[in-house]
Amino acid sequence: MNKPVVSEEALGEPVLVPELTPALAARSAAAGPAYVVLVGISFSHFLNDTMQSLIASVYPILKDNYALDFAQIGLITLAFQFTASLLQPVVGHFTDKKAQPFSLAIGMGFTFFGLLLLSAAHSYGIILIAASLVGLGSAVFHPESARIARLASGGRYGFAQSVFQLGGSFGTSMGPVLAALIVVPFGQPSIAWFSSIAFLAIVILWRIGIWYRPQIAPKKGARIAQHPDHPDRRRVKIALVVLVALLFSKQLYVSSLSSYYIFYLIDRFGVSTQAAQLYLFIFLAANAAGAFFGGPLGDRFGRKYVIWFSILGALPFTLVLPYAGLFASAVLTVFIGLIISSATPSIIVFAQELMPHRFGMISGVFFGVAFGIGGLGAAVLGKLADHTSIAFVYHLCAFLPAIGLLAVLLPKMPKDAH
Repeated sequence: MNKPVVSEEALGEPVLVPELTPALAARSAAAGPAYVVLVGISFSHFLNDTMQSLIASVYPILKDNYALDFAQIGLITLAFQFTASLLQPVVGHFTDKKAQPFSLAIGMGFTFFGLLLLSAAHSYGIILIAASLVGLGSAVFHPESARIARLASGGRYGFAQSVFQLGGSFGTSMGPVLAALIVVPFGQPSIAWFSSIAFLAIVILWRIGIWYRPQIAPKKGARIAQHPDHPDRRRVKIALVVLVALLFSKQLYVSSLSSYYIFYLIDRFGVSTQAAQLYLFIFLAANAAGAFFGGPLGDRFGRKYVIWFSILGALPFTLVLPYAGLFASAVLTVFIGLIISSATPSIIVFAQELMPHRFGMISGVFFGVAFGIGGLGAAVLGKLADHTSIAFVYHLCAFLPAIGLLAVLLPKMPKDAH
C-alpha cells in the first residue's frame, strides 16, 4: 500500500509526500507491474491526447473559416498549452501534499466541455476559451496520472513511463487522421462527436480512481535516508536546468512539426490538406513508437545515455529535412520521430529520481514545460513564419537538437535508480 513518508529533500525542508517505502517498493517490484492499471492509464492518455491533437489538426479549417493568420493560429496553441503549462506544477504540488484519486475524471470533464464549445464556436475569442478548457483538463490529468503509472510500475519505472507516454503519443498521432476522415468532410460541428471519447475517458479514470484510493490511505510516516551516491543540492539544480534545456530543444522542434508541418507540405509541395494530415500522422506515429522504446532502453542502459542519443542523434536528420523532397521528407520525419521522442520517458524519470520527494510537482513542471514550450514556441514560430516563410522556420529549427550537447553536464545517478 502507498504510504506517506517524510523524505530528506535535496532542495529544501523535509515534506510529507505519498511514496512507496523501500520494503513496499521491493514487494511491488517482486510482484511486477500492475498491467491492467498501466494499460488503463495509458489508454486514458491515448484518449486525452487524441482530443488535444484535434485542435492542431483542425487549424486549416479554422484558418479558412475565420480568416486567421499564422500568429493567430499560434495563439490558439498558446491558449491551450499555456493553461496546461501554468497549472500542471500547481496541481502536482497540491497532490504531493494530498493526492486526489478522482481528480483525473473531474479534469477530463473540462476537456469534455471544451470540445463541445469548440464545435459550436462562432468567434475567435470562443475558440481561445475552448482551447483553454482542453488545456485545463490536461493540467489536471498529467501529474497525477504519471504518479499512478509509477505506483503500478513494479519498479520498472522507465517501462511504466514509456507505456504511459505511448498512449499519449499514439493519441496525438491519431488526431490528424480523425480530422482528415471526420472533421474535414463534416466541418467544425463534427468536433462535438469526440466528446463521446471524453465521456469514455471519464468512466475509465473513475475506475482507476477506485484502485488508486486505497494506495494513498494515510498511514504513519517513516523517514527514508537519501542514497549516499545521490547528487548534492548544487548538482541537482544544474541537472534540472539541463533537463529543462534538453526538453526545450526536443519539444520546440516537435512543436514546429506538429503545428506547421501541414502548412509546410501544402506550401512547398502543393499537397491537399487531407494528404498533409496523413503525412503528419506518419511523423506523430513514429514519435509514439520512439517514446515507447525510450523508457525500457533507459532502464537497461541508463537514462543519461538514452538522452544523449535521442536528442543529439536526431540532428543529422533535422538538418537534411528542409532540403528533402516529399517522399524523403516523410522518411526523414520517421527517423526524427523515432529518435527524438525516445528522450521523453528518460528525461521525466531522470527528473523524478533527482527529486523523488516532489514527485507530483516535478512531473507537473516537466509536463508543464513541455506544454508551455510547445505553446509559446508555436506562437513565436507562427509570428516568424508570417514575417519570413514556413520554409525559413524549418531551416532555423533544424539546429535545435544541437542543444543535446548539454547532456554532458548530467550527473551520474546511483545504479539502483536505473
